[in-house]
Amino acid sequence: MLSTAPHGRRVIVSGAAGGIGRAIVDSLAACGCWVAACDAPGAPVAELTGAAATFSFDVRDRPAVERGVAEAIEALGGCDAVIAGAGIVDTIRRAEHFPDSDWHKDIETNLSGAFYLAQAAFPALARSGDGRVIVISSVAAEIGLPGQAAYGASKAGLVGLTRTLAGEWASRGVRCNVVMPGMIATPKVLALPDTLQDSLKRQIPLGRFGATDELAGVVNFLLSPAAAYLTGAVLRVDGGFGLAASAMTA
Repeated sequence: MLSTAPHGRRVIVSGAAGGIGRAIVDSLAACGCWVAACDAPGAPVAELTGAAATFSFDVRDRPAVERGVAEAIEALGGCDAVIAGAGIVDTIRRAEHFPDSDWHKDIETNLSGAFYLAQAAFPALARSGDGRVIVISSVAAEIGLPGQAAYGASKAGLVGLTRTLAGEWASRGVRCNVVMPGMIATPKVLALPDTLQDSLKRQIPLGRFGATDELAGVVNFLLSPAAAYLTGAVLRVDGGFGLAASAMTA
């Protein structure tokens, strides 16, 4: 039986200091992976005790990403996987009043940043012989979120980007997949008003938010030997959000 644990992989994780990123770093470290944890300047990435090395750079800055990835690859002695998790979710504006600056910030961070990261790591991923790219999208890519036009657009763009990379890079032994979280119990989500949390949970057939380690478990699977025949896939981790949960009969 193929293992579902990604033992011994050398992994670069962006957005590593966030709630989901921390869970991914800790989970991978527990599986015996060597993790280069990366986040924006000023983020508390140095606190991540599970990381083999930590780096700070702005994913919107292509040269900075290239330098950071090169340093991470040197520190790890190579790279077998990249997890693009850096993102902005806090911009709330109605579409008709969405400022240019906020639009570009969200698109450049969430979409361009993931591309820069994967592109910079590609030579090392191809040398690995079993390279993996995992991009963290959002159910907003499919359902839309009023007030977050840029966020929804960027997360939908990640799906098209990743599937394109999957098609281009398969012949080089690099598999590229998308993880699409729903409502995950990160510190930001748990800081929402209780009434809003309750309303959101009622829209989830499983009746609760997902745990960060449940999402990290899906990432582990995609990096494992058991996922060797998966590429271009989109895995929704959302507790059934969007499914019809009411019965027509008693």
